Amino acid sequence: MVLSLDTVFAALADPTRRAILSMLLEDDMAVTDVAEPFEISLAAISKHLGLLASAGLISQEKRGRVRWCKLEPDALREASVWMQGFGQFEPVNLDAFERFLAAELVAPEAECD
Repeated sequence: MVLSLDTVFAALADPTRRAILSMLLEDDMAVTDVAEPFEISLAAISKHLGLLASAGLISQEKRGRVRWCKLEPDALREASVWMQGFGQFEPVNLDAFERFLAAELVAPEAECD
């Protein structure tokens, strides 16, 4: 199933959903265990999980009376390939950029004196 990059990135846009994905990197988890560290309702967690499942980032399976969540890492492949297209650019050296900005901000003040 090919999923829309927009759907994947929309799912990844929320910090709670990214935290859930990080938790699922370790192992499959029951929904109640996923909800435990968050200070939001189980219903809200279920909505987040539904969005992640719709984006194909996780799958859910009912085992007995417990619903389990599993990370689906292949769902990130298309997004990863798309992002790698931007790898052709040199990484930004933030230290050098900060020094440049500091020099530029000081220069106009010195000219005013």
